Amino acid sequence: MIYRHLLTVMLGGLALTGEAQAHGEHCEAIAASVADAGFDDSVTVTCSDAHAVLRSDTYPDHEMMTGITGTNEQVPVPADYAVPVLLDPVPGTVPLTRDSALGVAVNGVPIFDYTAGGEMSQTDLAHHQAHHDTVQTGQLDACGGHEGRGDDYHYHAEPVCMIAQMENAGPDAIIGWAFDGYPIYGRLNPDGTAIPDGALDICNGQPDETFGYRYHTSEGAPYIVQCLMGEVAAFDALPRVRALTTADGGGVDPGRPPRGGVEGLVFTESADGSRSMDYTYEGEDYYIRYAPSESPGCYDFTTRTVTNGGQVVSGEYCR
Repeated sequence: MIYRHLLTVMLGGLALTGEAQAHGEHCEAIAASVADAGFDDSVTVTCSDAHAVLRSDTYPDHEMMTGITGTNEQVPVPADYAVPVLLDPVPGTVPLTRDSALGVAVNGVPIFDYTAGGEMSQTDLAHHQAHHDTVQTGQLDACGGHEGRGDDYHYHAEPVCMIAQMENAGPDAIIGWAFDGYPIYGRLNPDGTAIPDGALDICNGQPDETFGYRYHTSEGAPYIVQCLMGEVAAFDALPRVRALTTADGGGVDPGRPPRGGVEGLVFTESADGSRSMDYTYEGEDYYIRYAPSESPGCYDFTTRTVTNGGQVVSGEYCR
């Protein structure tokens, strides 16, 4: 493959050999997946001896929120996010799960499992969690994502809008990386052939000739990476998006999906950086409006939500 950029790895002028060479090649593959997709203007890749660190603001340049009915009444706010992807993947013995991101898309948006009900147990992995399924409960937008409890946008299913933007879109294009160092592809094998029923394991992956293992998205549950098959040291300590807080350190009260779902949810963004999410519920209009404040990394919010009983609430929140 001819890359659009040149990644130079320097170790005192010596040629890379053995493990160092393998690390350099894996680093190059990760950096190339971002650059070849056309996202290297918004995602940086920096490699150390053990990890490739992908840094972004988690805020994609595609439509967001359209199609959500089971809204948690929170909104996407840019966030500084730097996450490590292992350069030396090692198969594990027990699938790893956590109530946070399992990987990152090539556009810098975090990738979660398909649920929104907390960390899954080993037993949960083997059974579809219909009541926590973000697709079936209407919590995701048309692009496969939504905002989390920290007002952070992330994917719970195939990131179809991102894939449509990729300059190298196709079955052989890597759409993301799991934190254990293995790549994530779409619904087909890299050679374009269909994946036979039952070929994907409990984490939605299968063996790969190049990387040893790879994950896939799928039309049905679990839709995307459900767990990690590789070893990850200090897995629960991996970075999370920092939640919004008030000046005195208070957090944003979590929203609750209104019973029966909302209607007409629309998210808009103006050239001045102000944003608004508007929707109706049982004939009443509700909204969350926010814009950058004078303080760096902060936003002035004015909201009228079902969660706060329709009262108009204002305040400044910061990352």
